[in-house]
Amino acid sequence: MTTAPLSQTPQHRIGEAARRSGVSAANIRYYEREGLLQPQARGDNDYRLYSESDIHRLRFVRQCRAMDMSLDEVRTLLGLDLNNKADCATASAALDEHLGHVRQSLTELRALEKDLLALRKRCDGSDDHCHIIEALHQRADAALPESLPAGPRRHV
Repeated sequence: MTTAPLSQTPQHRIGEAARRSGVSAANIRYYEREGLLQPQARGDNDYRLYSESDIHRLRFVRQCRAMDMSLDEVRTLLGLDLNNKADCATASAALDEHLGHVRQSLTELRALEKDLLALRKRCDGSDDHCHIIEALHQRADAALPESLPAGPRRHV
């Protein structure tokens, strides 16, 4: 199946591009700064103008981000040609790598769920103090193991 070529003629201001793509104007500007999108023209009033092709690209980015892909992963996929067989292998490898990140996140989320359930079981509200808050304070007082990073661990 072939699709009709998308218009390259810039005609939509950022608000309309946001509405048509489902990507907020703030995120459109961010994606421009990150090099995922380059508006091809500016109007006489210096407003950015976006083509149908730009709007399609924004929808593509939105779909990838909805699958929790990092900007680097999106950048890789955007650079591939759907008609190039070698690029299919690259796309498959990118998805396999992302699937590994998703599986790691699922493992971490299952461990978090188990921890939260155990924490929740500490208190039913019948004691004169809250054992959940008590346990959280105890954890806050415990030293952070040197092997763990201080912040969240995500691949993005």
